[in-house]
Amino acid sequence: MGSGAVFAYEALVRGADGQSAGEVLASVDADIIYKFDQTCRVKAIKLAGRLFPPDDATKLSINIMPNAVYEPDACIRASLTAAHRVGFDPQRLMFEFTEDERMREVAHVRRIIDAYQARGFTTAIDDFGAGYAGLGLLADLQRPVIRHGQRIADRQVGRPAV
Repeated sequence: MGSGAVFAYEALVRGADGQSAGEVLASVDADIIYKFDQTCRVKAIKLAGRLFPPDDATKLSINIMPNAVYEPDACIRASLTAAHRVGFDPQRLMFEFTEDERMREVAHVRRIIDAYQARGFTTAIDDFGAGYAGLGLLADLQRPVIRHGQRIADRQVGRPAV
């Protein structure tokens, strides 16, 4: 990691007029939010297949809503299908559990992480220290990859994170 090379690019949803992820997600009906989540994942993978060099190890980081994954193997099918269609190596996928949604059953999230890691995916806690992504969650999940929030990065290097 200390090489200065880019480890991952994060796929973030934005509105057609530049609206933030929060604004976009707030406009999605609650009864279709998980379908929207999956549609965004598939779109991100298709774009990465087109934009990422095929011989590069850089990962595509995708935020997922933990409660959207009712059964890990079933819920990952659309992502795997998209990756295979565009020739994107699925092991370059990193799934970040969002800090915006409280994880109802930590044991279920552990099963998701185990299933995803068994497939070669990297899993992470998004924006560690923000929202629901605190020390309690880190202790419960005991996973090595965390992506800390921008406020922590800003304080660490003394300038805004990019």
